[in-house]
Amino acid sequence: MLEVKDLIVNYGVIQALKGISFEVNEGEVIALIGANGAGKTTTLQTISGMLQPTSGSVLLEGTDITKVPGHKIVSMGLAHVPEGRRVFAGLTVLENLKMGAYTRSNKKEIEDAFERVYESFPRLKERQNQLAGTLSGGEQQMLAMGRALMSQPRIILMDEPSMGLSPIYVEEIFNIIQSISKAGTTVLLVEQNAKKALAIADRAYVLETGNIVLSGNANELMNDDSIKKAYLGE
Repeated sequence: MLEVKDLIVNYGVIQALKGISFEVNEGEVIALIGANGAGKTTTLQTISGMLQPTSGSVLLEGTDITKVPGHKIVSMGLAHVPEGRRVFAGLTVLENLKMGAYTRSNKKEIEDAFERVYESFPRLKERQNQLAGTLSGGEQQMLAMGRALMSQPRIILMDEPSMGLSPIYVEEIFNIIQSISKAGTTVLLVEQNAKKALAIADRAYVLETGNIVLSGNANELMNDDSIKKAYLGE
């Protein structure tokens, strides 16, 4: 479904990504793990059109989207839940969700999307008239995820969905990611909580200073001594 080939991204003289390649197959949950500054967020931003690579390519279902602007990529079936949630604080929950559907014009499809989002996130329905800026961190994360799902993506990129959340919300967010996957949406997940990410992923890639240094079955990586030491605190 998604193929990243020899991706190089520079910030001025700093090379953030040094020619990485990986793929995500339809229906998979893929975890991208690594320390801060490894290039995980840069990878997601480049895939979703927020950053332009120096060289390399990104293919979505066989179509080259490397130079396609971000808003067009959304309408092609790829959504991005950014790090730090980035909800529209001055808009209500309902208005934020409507913003997520801006690429869609079919009223019935939008109504169906609302129904699905409210089914996954009943709390958002309860708080639909509340300003997004007044929600708790966990609720804002749910809203960011719900907003992305309003575009009815076939693949969703999630950047640090559990960051800064209480353990109860972390549990809830990971359960929701699993249910999104079960409902048929492919997931590419960047997550500091490597243990949680590997527990729900099919496969994983380990990123270190702009290079993929390890990849494989998520279960096997969870039992890999070097991964345990570096990322699982064991």
